[in-house]
Amino acid sequence: MTRITKTGLVAAALTALPSLALAQDATPSFDEIGPYIMTTLLFCMAGFLVFFMAAGFAMLEGGLVRSKNVTMQMTKNIALYSIAAIMYWLIGFNTMYPGDFNGYFAIGGQTVLDPVGVAAADAALDYASVGSDFFFQLVFVAATASIVSGALAERIKLWPFLIFVVVLTGVMYPISGSWQWGGGWLSEAGFSDFAGSTVVHSVGGWAALAGAIVLGPRLGKYDKDGKVHPMPGSNLALATLGTFILWLGWFGFNGGSQLAMGTVGDVSDVSRIFANTNMAAAAGAVTALILTQVMYKKPDLTMVLNGALAGLVSITAEPLAPTLFGALWIGAIGGVIVVLTVPLLDKLKIDDVVGAIPVHLFAGIWGTIAVVFYNGDASLGTQIMGIIAYGVFTFVASLVVWFILKAVVGIRVDEETEINGLDMGELGMEAYPEFSKG
Repeated sequence: MTRITKTGLVAAALTALPSLALAQDATPSFDEIGPYIMTTLLFCMAGFLVFFMAAGFAMLEGGLVRSKNVTMQMTKNIALYSIAAIMYWLIGFNTMYPGDFNGYFAIGGQTVLDPVGVAAADAALDYASVGSDFFFQLVFVAATASIVSGALAERIKLWPFLIFVVVLTGVMYPISGSWQWGGGWLSEAGFSDFAGSTVVHSVGGWAALAGAIVLGPRLGKYDKDGKVHPMPGSNLALATLGTFILWLGWFGFNGGSQLAMGTVGDVSDVSRIFANTNMAAAAGAVTALILTQVMYKKPDLTMVLNGALAGLVSITAEPLAPTLFGALWIGAIGGVIVVLTVPLLDKLKIDDVVGAIPVHLFAGIWGTIAVVFYNGDASLGTQIMGIIAYGVFTFVASLVVWFILKAVVGIRVDEETEINGLDMGELGMEAYPEFSKG
């Protein structure tokens, strides 16, 4: 064995110094490329967490519809995500982030990824890779479409719904999204929506509300005298699993919206967002649990599940700035909103199968207003202006699309199909063939 002396090591190090210096000159330091690498990693990790929310929506909807309609909800959820992925690549991403534009409207082209093995000199070192940014933004638009799916369950035809998804994910959501996150007019006006209480959740809620009005309630849901006939879901265990999956995915939803992980401050802020997001969900669930006990003498699991989701939606517009106590009371009010507005919709005979409109629209509005309590740069007037802008655009555009679809192809299944279930009538297969229809 060759013995290496200290003198030999010193000599070897001195000999290597010139080549090391040349290597350092050619290769950027971690200080230069570190933020790009870490932010790209944040987008990838947060993106696949938000992607998993697609499973959460599917499980939640599958549990809250009757067994004769479960296969339809599963089909809609996997189809809508896939359509969103294609449409966001085709025109959505570059419509939502068009670069320099008039601040209101710009239709973009196809998304082009960074070259294979892109060199540091050719990468956007001040941000992240195109692929990670595109993927992270894509999973948000799919979540928006999922909101509509649950509200209109048990009576809408498959293909008209999917045509609406094409328009929503390729055009409507990207255009309105560009107003805030693409540097458009609302962003310039000072509107603040950190992770999408309005940009994502209220947009989905407005689209769902328009669809529910045009579509009408399920057969037998309401009497002529206004009495409500409950239609219990097929599997509350599945709905609970879906809620936990959505809760998990929300850490990526809100945490990834920090949009940076290249400094100590950024990483610390991501962890702060995680903690606040969790607190708001917990507060929403506990509030709904207590409130249903008080109002109905027994806790209502479906309200508790939606209370947690409403807490999550409520904190999404500003998950960074509040203290943990701030996140608690913001989320708690979200829980109150759900418990009070679910029966309000029933009084108006607006049939929302899974409670998507109270959770995503009403709690989304609340969360956007709540920004002013902890974000000193936000003003109540500007926040309300943004809420109204998104509401008017999305609701009116959705009404137009729904009415066109209703007139051209029809959007509601026939009475026999609705009674027997969309699984057999629309798809010819059942989720639970061994059991009797529910």
